Amino acid sequence: MTATAVRTVSRLGLRSVFGRRRGVLLFILPVVLVGLAVLVRAMAGQDAQLGERTLFALGFAVVMPLVALIATTGVLAPEIDDGTIAYLLAKPISRHLIVVSKLLVAVGCVLVFACVPTLVAGLVLAWEEPRVAVAFTVGALAGGAAYCSLFAFLSVMSRHAVVIGLIYLLVWEGLLGGLLDGVRWLSVTSWSARVIELVGGGLLETSVELSPVYAVAAIVVLVGGGTWLTGWRLRGFNLTGDE
Repeated sequence: MTATAVRTVSRLGLRSVFGRRRGVLLFILPVVLVGLAVLVRAMAGQDAQLGERTLFALGFAVVMPLVALIATTGVLAPEIDDGTIAYLLAKPISRHLIVVSKLLVAVGCVLVFACVPTLVAGLVLAWEEPRVAVAFTVGALAGGAAYCSLFAFLSVMSRHAVVIGLIYLLVWEGLLGGLLDGVRWLSVTSWSARVIELVGGGLLETSVELSPVYAVAAIVVLVGGGTWLTGWRLRGFNLTGDE
């Protein structure tokens, strides 16, 4: 029963993501990332440091969170908005199982449309230093999973999850995260950047001394806590999907 429910919910999630126009962006973003990586390599040649900066500024700070936002809001928000979530809520399926199934789809999208392109772009930019590509890929997966849990919670809390998510990425993660050291202790970008540094053995040395244990624990807490809170909030929906 559980496996069947997971497959059914995941299939509905995939249809929700790729059955709408926003799903096209999931194909465009990785093409832009790899295309720019090829352009940078053609113009600047082999330069590991330039490759790291390019991957962080474009792939890690832009493509990965945007893919997570589009994918996660795509599997939850549309069904809540149009009321089709009632189909799932009417079934004897755990709300947390529904959320986990949806998040598996979202994280899968991050893996395919953010992590794999990051690996390809990293190899293009620094073929002689494969650890750069591997480290950024692992960091993108960790950060993407954290973002998915956060955006899933936003999707069940507000009908404007996409707008709120964009504001969060631009203001908290982008503007304030780059200006205030204290913000970085509560920043998904900083946590996952620390993972990159850990895996890559010194890549992207951060100005805030976040311990690897803190960074990994923060990601785990956000993934677990966000998933549980989303399921808990979903239990409060009535069968029309109204808040």
